Amino acid sequence: MEKFVKLTGVAAPLPLINVDTDMIIPKQFLKTIKRTGLGKHLFDEMRYDENGREIPDFVLNQPAYREAKILVTGENFGCGSSREHAPWAIADFGIRCIIAPSFADIFYNNCFKNGILPVVLPQEDVDKLMDDARRGANAVVTVDLESQTITGPDGGEIRFDIDPFRKHCLLNGLDDIGLTMAKVDRIDAYEARMAAERPWLRAAS
Repeated sequence: MEKFVKLTGVAAPLPLINVDTDMIIPKQFLKTIKRTGLGKHLFDEMRYDENGREIPDFVLNQPAYREAKILVTGENFGCGSSREHAPWAIADFGIRCIIAPSFADIFYNNCFKNGILPVVLPQEDVDKLMDDARRGANAVVTVDLESQTITGPDGGEIRFDIDPFRKHCLLNGLDDIGLTMAKVDRIDAYEARMAAERPWLRAAS
């Protein structure tokens, strides 16, 4: 998993509440088990019309936000079914940080497992960042995970809280597999000890 230390990029405003996972990645795109290739279908039903043409008014179709790395949105983001394809699509598009007043629990947890930083802030701070994000190409925001700060286009700074363990995992690029592999020496030592103490287990396998 790619490390998340400091991210500087354009922030896209999505002032909607209760954005569910079916809005993020509709069900017809859930057939794949690959984490790549889903970015083009992110917010598919809001980005494209019934003929597959881009809807110009949708934020991610606007020139200033096509390369957005940060999303500022409303409360309860990621609600609905527990599809991990939702953070896959967000990450594949290039968004690595989502800022909202609240998130659905399962989606929030899945973000950390996929290298995305979900930041929970009070509504007034989200409103300020939403205004900043409406500046188009000038909506450049820096998210510093080490210092737990967000710096807006005018240099104003907002602090955010994060669980220390999750912070450690993002800073070091550790997903569940990475956390397991970090203990490979202990795992190997345990297996060697079990093989010596209970050789019949190996024979049975």
